[in-house]
Amino acid sequence: MISQEQNDSLTRVGPGSDAGAVLRLYWQPAALSDELMKARPVVPVRLLGEDLVLFRDQEGKLGLIQRACPHRGADLCFGRLEDNGLRCPFHGWHFDRSGQCVEQPGEPEGSRMHEQIKARSYPVVEKNGIVWAYMGPGDPPPFPNFDCFRAPDTHVFAFKGLWECNWLQAMEVGIDPAHASFLHRFLQDEDPKESYGKQFRDTAGNTEIPMTKLLRDYPRPEISVDDTDWGLRLTALRHMEDGRTHVRITNQIFPGAICIPMSREMTITQWHVPVDDTTCYWYSMFTSFTKPVDKALMREQRLKEHRLPDYAPLKNARNNYGYDENEQASTTYTGMGLDINVHDQWAVESMGRIQDRTEEHLGKTDVGIIRNRRRLRDAIAAVKAGELDRLPMRNGGTEALTGPVSNDTIATGGNWHAAAAEADVARRASCPWDASV
Repeated sequence: MISQEQNDSLTRVGPGSDAGAVLRLYWQPAALSDELMKARPVVPVRLLGEDLVLFRDQEGKLGLIQRACPHRGADLCFGRLEDNGLRCPFHGWHFDRSGQCVEQPGEPEGSRMHEQIKARSYPVVEKNGIVWAYMGPGDPPPFPNFDCFRAPDTHVFAFKGLWECNWLQAMEVGIDPAHASFLHRFLQDEDPKESYGKQFRDTAGNTEIPMTKLLRDYPRPEISVDDTDWGLRLTALRHMEDGRTHVRITNQIFPGAICIPMSREMTITQWHVPVDDTTCYWYSMFTSFTKPVDKALMREQRLKEHRLPDYAPLKNARNNYGYDENEQASTTYTGMGLDINVHDQWAVESMGRIQDRTEEHLGKTDVGIIRNRRRLRDAIAAVKAGELDRLPMRNGGTEALTGPVSNDTIATGGNWHAAAAEADVARRASCPWDASV
């Protein structure tokens, strides 16, 4: 259990909040590139409790500025996209992508008032299907050389989904290796060959054992957590009856992302981004180490479960997440369908908009959650002390960080460390793009 004061410190994200100050020191996903692929590339963005508008100007460059016009607060999402900026329809005030007001056509001739008017703006960059924003003070940090960023666009698919809960509980489900044996338990195993683009539907390691069966048969993983330059490395060992060991390595990327194996050929790097205190988006980058990703198929799969334009899931609390008691008795542990995102969504949303951690009781399998909260508290203290170099990936050398290594392996001997490393080296050696670490 933690105190209410500690819980507020870890979860609240608005301007001036403890966790919000930490999150603003890192690049955060603001939108999918797909959202701007329309005749008028202007989209509303609510990020870290701030209402913003993202647009691409006539030169193809991006701007992210405050949504409320600095004149009298009209909504710039309805602005006229012209002259390499947004023009407010209320009085014609025109803003460029830096937020600078460059024209006030209704003011007296010769007025230079516009030079003193600037909308709040944030740096943005586009990487492999996601537009990223930096909302903190000073210069933004460099991006690490992670697989999801250095792989060619052909080998990365990006998508997002809206969850009605706080960002921290959304992220914490991804650093909980034990839950997969229960929450994502399938009572029947389908052919992995028919499961492209679906997590936990591959075979385990270099065996013919369906991952769903292995997770179901071995529900008590031995979990260890190691500190890394980017966050945490989590290792879950499932010791099999025949003497082999299933090794699953996942990562927490500070402050709000995870990197996990989706299959032997693909990883998922997923950010949990606060819309505000009680809502968040997950942004996933699916990175292939073999052939180019089938983006059309993966998008089609996910749009069957989400609506546009807000990417809200079709299954939600208002329809009981599609719960079917007959399915729960025969097919899945949850009775909520075969999409594991729905399982995770139910778990984190059912805790409440902000989980009341004053009532929780953590066990030994929650070691990753405990370690991450401790690191987040340390980061909050460092920011308050002005010691930013104590934060992961804010202390130099970030561009040299690679991976992070995330895979599933079957170890036949006692040295699971070597087995996991060899499996990753083999995967990277045959990769068509430079995936060396």
